[in-house]
Amino acid sequence: MTWKTPTFIDVLRARRQISPFLKATALLTYPSLDELTGCHLLVKHENHLPTGAFKVRGGINLISQLAADEARRGVISASTGNHGQSIAYGARLFGVRSIICVPERPNPAKLESMKNLGAEILVGGGDFDEAREHCERLAAKEGYRYIHSGNEPLLIAGVATASLEVLEEQPETEVLLVPVGGGSGAAGACIVAKSLNPVIAVIGVQSEGAPAAYRSWKARQLVEDKMNTWAEGLQTRTAFELPQKILWDKLDDLILVSDEQIRQATRLMIEKTRNLVEGAAAAPLAAALKLKDRLAGKRVALICSGGNLSLEQLRELLNR
Repeated sequence: MTWKTPTFIDVLRARRQISPFLKATALLTYPSLDELTGCHLLVKHENHLPTGAFKVRGGINLISQLAADEARRGVISASTGNHGQSIAYGARLFGVRSIICVPERPNPAKLESMKNLGAEILVGGGDFDEAREHCERLAAKEGYRYIHSGNEPLLIAGVATASLEVLEEQPETEVLLVPVGGGSGAAGACIVAKSLNPVIAVIGVQSEGAPAAYRSWKARQLVEDKMNTWAEGLQTRTAFELPQKILWDKLDDLILVSDEQIRQATRLMIEKTRNLVEGAAAAPLAAALKLKDRLAGKRVALICSGGNLSLEQLRELLNR
């Protein structure tokens, strides 16, 4: 299937679509993080959004532009939580039926949120990709409008508005560090940064335990790999075609960090920013610590993608 690659104009249109429903999130500095990383660090607090994660930007942008027939049929998608919340949130705003397929043993906080937003939950598959495959079969059988978590231009344009807000507020930013699961956030960051100032470096960050996007970016072709990471927002065993095409063209670097580095960064983010953050959101800080020499003295913005850490995960994290 061929998708239209979103442009900077699409990002501006997305901001117009979502601005009546979402306020710009905070972009804050923390001297203790500057000292730890050796750079001038900015944290983009997407965890402050209504669903606690950046993906709601894309959900509102896409659902608000559904064709009448698509809205009537209802939408279906697969998610470990944050993408599902975004679709459910947008669907509730615009009166559209939403069905979310989740893997077994989902994050209970994210699951409760999706239910409270009115989504119908279907559990199927041992991991995200099995849930996605189940979802695709149901969409074909029942005629729902299937929403892929990465191969959707309107989702990418929507989440790109986070990076647009960063560069509007701090145009001197030299580096954007963005977590990578499916890659929509990093793809959106690339579109914005390279349109406004091509010298801005966009660096994606993925877990060593789920490196499909990293290996696909390196190989310039889609590959599958293991999926064994604590950071559920980074849990994908297959790369997604549309985000990868954008990353192949525009991303400056993509690095891997270990789950232990992600856990350490999560604890640091909670302690130093006084915010609850999930593993995927802390991965950029893990990268900043790993790339300390390379980023020394630079103006670096971290996309803190979400704060949906369950109580069980928090207890496990603090007890280690």
